[in-house]
Amino acid sequence: MSSPTYQWAIPVCVVGVPVGLYVTFILLGAFPFFQRHFLYAHRLNTLLWHDIDKPEYWGFARNQVTPFSLNTVDEKTIYAWHILPLPTYLKHEDTLQAQRPGFSDDITKTTSFKLLKDDPEARLVVYFHGNAGHIAQGYRPESYHTLTDSSRYHVLAIDYRGFGKSTGTPSETGLLHDGAAAIDWAMHVAGLPPSRIIIMGQSLGTAVTSAVAEHFALLGIEFAGIILIAGFSSLPTLLSSYAAAGFIPVLSPLRPIPPLLRFFQSFIVDKWQSADRLAHVVNLTQTRLRLTFIHAKNDIEIPCHESDKLFKSAAGATIHEELDDNKFLSWKEKRTLQRDDGTFIATANAEPGVVIREELVPYGGHNEVMMSAAVSLAVMRSFGLDAK
Repeated sequence: MSSPTYQWAIPVCVVGVPVGLYVTFILLGAFPFFQRHFLYAHRLNTLLWHDIDKPEYWGFARNQVTPFSLNTVDEKTIYAWHILPLPTYLKHEDTLQAQRPGFSDDITKTTSFKLLKDDPEARLVVYFHGNAGHIAQGYRPESYHTLTDSSRYHVLAIDYRGFGKSTGTPSETGLLHDGAAAIDWAMHVAGLPPSRIIIMGQSLGTAVTSAVAEHFALLGIEFAGIILIAGFSSLPTLLSSYAAAGFIPVLSPLRPIPPLLRFFQSFIVDKWQSADRLAHVVNLTQTRLRLTFIHAKNDIEIPCHESDKLFKSAAGATIHEELDDNKFLSWKEKRTLQRDDGTFIATANAEPGVVIREELVPYGGHNEVMMSAAVSLAVMRSFGLDAK
């Protein structure tokens, strides 16, 4: 017969070990060094067995992708991919095939760069990915294929500082510098006007996109479109309901104790206040804004109601009166197309030339939603292909 002590040991271990690990995780997360490693997960990558200077591994044509680097205002080196659209590639295939593949020390001397810079009709999607991994990890190459395989849109994707082969350590200010460097390269090196540039982000990349959009809006610069997929309103708000990998809670166990939750939220270093930033972008708009939110109903990492908050903040900036939650929901319902599967499209229109659209799609989860038709259609709308 088992002793009473042994009988109690098993349930204590079953409960005590996870609780102990959770408490350790929370306490470590109070320190900026550990917190940023948990948030950005930039060291979790496959560089040991994947050579990101060889994009053909991920199904791209020879020299369809040009790996290169660009510099930030604080002297960090950011790794990037310029991805040609296949229809453009096809027209210049022989020349591109003859070019030496791999990392380019001077992208301005490459054929692919000239095809972007010298084409007065060229369109560019600047792509900011989520946390963890590198520029070619996981679903990311497939999402680049979705954007370039049958369209005429170029893609510029970057690895933030500390990610992949980029130098430095990630922080909110640092990632804003990285995103701004990508846009500056597109405008001042590649020579594209902002009217031919879309900035797009997924997950963490939506926070970078919002910060970059605000940064340039303050300078009076407006882009063809701003697209946020699987976004969140702010990091403190997100972490109160976020589950890493879909099942590891962060601060949600503290929600029943609001003072304790607020206490731990106060330790969050990088706030990423996207909702406030997007409202500011709306208020700064002078001529035209195409702002799109896309979220999958079955996203188990970032709940789809986070995009509701983003839409409320951005669309609310177009309403010249204070609306409580119930009144705003009533206002939104009048502008929403409801589908029978629980998904919807909500659209807010305002002057001058502001169109804010939120679309909830049924499938795609947190990552595969990037390959959905909704994303490609959002790019087309932003570039005005829906004009009648």
